[in-house]
Formats: sequence, structure tokens, C-alpha cells
Amino acid sequence: METEEKKRITIDPITRLEGHGRIEIFLDENGNAEKAYLQIPELRGFEKFCVGRPSEDMPQLTSRICGVCPTAHHTASTKVLDKLYKVEPTITARKIRELIYNAFMFEDHALHVYILGGPDFIVGPDSPKGLRNVVGVIQKVGLDIAKKLISMRRRNRELITYLGGKVIHPVFGLPGGVAKGIDKDELPKIKELARDNLEFALFTLDTFKNIVLKNKDYLNLITSTAYMHKTYYMGMVDEKNRPNFYDGKIRVVDPEGKEYARFLPQDYLDHISEHIEPWTYIKFCYLKNIGWKGFKEGKDSGVYCVAPLARLNACDGMATPKSQMAYEEYIKTLGKPVHYTLANHWARIIEIIYASERMIELANDPDITGKDLRVLPTQAPSIGIDAVEAPRGTLFHHYETEANGLIKKANLIVATQNNAARISMSVDAAAKEFVKNGKVLDGMLNRVEMAFRAYDPCIGCATHSLPGEMPFIVNIRDNSGKIIKEITRE
Repeated sequence: METEEKKRITIDPITRLEGHGRIEIFLDENGNAEKAYLQIPELRGFEKFCVGRPSEDMPQLTSRICGVCPTAHHTASTKVLDKLYKVEPTITARKIRELIYNAFMFEDHALHVYILGGPDFIVGPDSPKGLRNVVGVIQKVGLDIAKKLISMRRRNRELITYLGGKVIHPVFGLPGGVAKGIDKDELPKIKELARDNLEFALFTLDTFKNIVLKNKDYLNLITSTAYMHKTYYMGMVDEKNRPNFYDGKIRVVDPEGKEYARFLPQDYLDHISEHIEPWTYIKFCYLKNIGWKGFKEGKDSGVYCVAPLARLNACDGMATPKSQMAYEEYIKTLGKPVHYTLANHWARIIEIIYASERMIELANDPDITGKDLRVLPTQAPSIGIDAVEAPRGTLFHHYETEANGLIKKANLIVATQNNAARISMSVDAAAKEFVKNGKVLDGMLNRVEMAFRAYDPCIGCATHSLPGEMPFIVNIRDNSGKIIKEITRE
């Protein structure tokens, strides 16, 4: 943290997220937060350097965007290749993809619940910063639970490795199918894993209830206006408007919970546009037919939200029994739609339960061990668009090719871009609530960070803007950290 003439507070770096960022808080003459900005200083060029590459390389290229959520990009990209080559995957291939994907959602959400976001609500926002980490969580929940968490994540990642070749950058997806099937001898192990996942997910929910929901102070924090925005919400749903991480239509509800739009991923450009601000390398998505009205909430603003909170707002219920029970308790407590940003943590646990139950269903499906793994493409590629629900929200991939199959255009809209405007609003609102009268306490600044952390943002995914479209700023510092020169490119 740095202060500059007592008029500015910089939190740099912000912590427990994927990627790099900082928060700039500007104070008025009384020492109150007047405006806060979440700045993303890193820039990556995935959309640009994919141009000219063979389209079949895209599932491997795009998985390199992020080492935490490569399976999301790999799966979305594989689905786009299906559309690009106009081929439907086999039933077995589709179900294997979904099995892998739910294992990924389980282990990724578990990472956030216990390690990235967990310290804020398991250890507490005012705990010493030396304990607001995995060490503090272990002290709170116990070493046995920590070992169980590590074991469950490891076993799910081993399943992804078994079917996907690698866990960090999997290679299972092919246009029209998958590269590997499931051996019947391996099926009992997969079924056992799915059952153990559910047991751990239900335990996690009980832990959350006991540590968080029974704590009046934390429940008040969850439902405080400092972390509340009434926006639109977006999520992928099945034909009964229940969440599905792998496939479905995109449903958008307004701040009152009424359906605003329901569309195929292929029609995303009819509904989503992107806005650029000069102080960050992230783009801000908004609902195209409402328009960009600035960082404002309400029905007249195009700002919307994705991720667990949004998915549970955009749905009419869950597709599995125990996740439905947890969902009903959630909305009974918080109402619907839920506008409280910190409720993302609770919603994330409900999704862990759903992912576990869906894995049980798929592991017990006779088709899962089928041998028909792929339909070979026979048509030339042209345009492909599709989406999945990444842990952090709706993820769109869009490719266009030359006649020879080389990429001539790639557009990715990732979850954190979809959330970017609402995240900025959350950081600003939290700063104004907690930074007052010139008092700068560590717990107050952590509450500001909690505003973005609840979204589990992935900055590496979100900063892939085309080079040349955004300003560039380089700060040169001396060995004490003082800025001695600033170089800008407009």
C-alpha cells in the first residue's frame, strides 16, 4: 500500500486472484473515498496471434490463456470446432466432455471456496493478513479437512488427466468427438470419485453454514449495501431453465428477475457489446440493446453479471435433487434475485453440489463407456461460435476461417469481461463504504478487495484485447520504488 499526499491510496498488488491488478482509491479533502478504480495493467494478445493459425490448433492455443481454467477454454474451443466443421459429436463423446467439465468445475470451485475466497469468510476479513490465506483456513477448519480438500482436488485432476491427457492444458477435444474413451475397468473408480465429491460438497455447505451463516456480523456484511448492485444477470440454462455448465441457451434476467432475453450462443453479437475505458486493459461488456450508460445499476443500464450468483438468478431451479434443496434454502434466506455480491461464495458451493450430482448421473449412464467416440468432419470450415459456463461465468468463443481452415478472426468474451463493469462498481462502492475520514486500516482495505474477489476474476483471461486498440502506460521506477518517468502511448 502506498499513499500519495494523503489523497490517494494504492493497493498493489491485489491478492488471491488469477492475474495481476491494482486498486486506486482517490480521497476527497476529508479523507473519504471519492472514487475507486480497479486497474488491470497487463495486456495479452490471444485474439491477435491466433490469426493465421490452423483452426484445429485452437483448443490447445486458447487453453494457454489461463493455467487455472484451461479446461474451460479447451472445451469452449472444441465446441466451436464442432460448429466450424458442421459436425455433431457422438452421444458418448458429448457425455465424456461433460463429465470432464463437471470434474473441472468441482475442483476449480473448491480452490476458490477454500483458498482464494475462503480466507475472507472462513478466517474473517479483519484477521491479520498473515492468516488471511490457506494457512489461516487450515487452522480454522483443521488439518484433516485441508488434507481432504487436497485429496479431492487431486483425484478430480487425475480424472481430467486420464481422459484429457494433461490437466493444465488438456488435449481431449476434437471436432466431432473426443480423443479417448472410458475403460470399463476404470468406471468403478470414477463412480466412487463422484460419490466422494458429493459427500465433500455437502460437508462444505455445512461448514459454510456453521462458520459464516451463523455469524451475524458476516451475514450482515453479505447483505450490506456496500456489496449490492441491482443489475441484469446472465447464465446458460437447459430447456427447463436449469443451469447447465456444458451446453444450453443463454438466459438473461432483469434486476427484478424477469426474463429479458434467451438466445443461442451463436447469436451473442445481437445481445452483447464491449466498451473501452482509458485507465485499464480490460474491456467492459454490456447489453447491446440497452446500451452503455456508464457504471450504473438498474433496468436502464446495460451492465450485467455472470458467475455463480448470476447463474442462480438466471435459472428457475437446479437440475439435481440435493443442489435444488440447497438452492431453495439460499433463495429463502436471501430472496430472488439475489443482488448481494458476496453471495457468490454461497452460490459457488451450491454449484459444487450440482457438479458432483451431475458427475454421478454421467458415471452411471450406459453411454459413458461407449466406443463410438468421434464423427469425422467432411465439410470445410467457415464460422464457428459457441459457449460454456466457466467457473467465473459465461465464456464465448468465436472463430472465422479462410477456405484453407486458417483463422482469420478470433473473438473471445470471457467471464471476467462480462463481469468487468459490475466488478468496477463493486470496488468503488466498497471503497466509499469503508475508507472514511482518512483512516486506512488493513481490514478496511481487505474489505475493498473482497468486492472483486467474490467474482473469482481471471485477469489473464480478460486482458486479451487486440494490440493497438488501447492506450499503453509504462511506469519506470528507481530502486526505492519511486516513479521517475512515465511513458504513454495513446
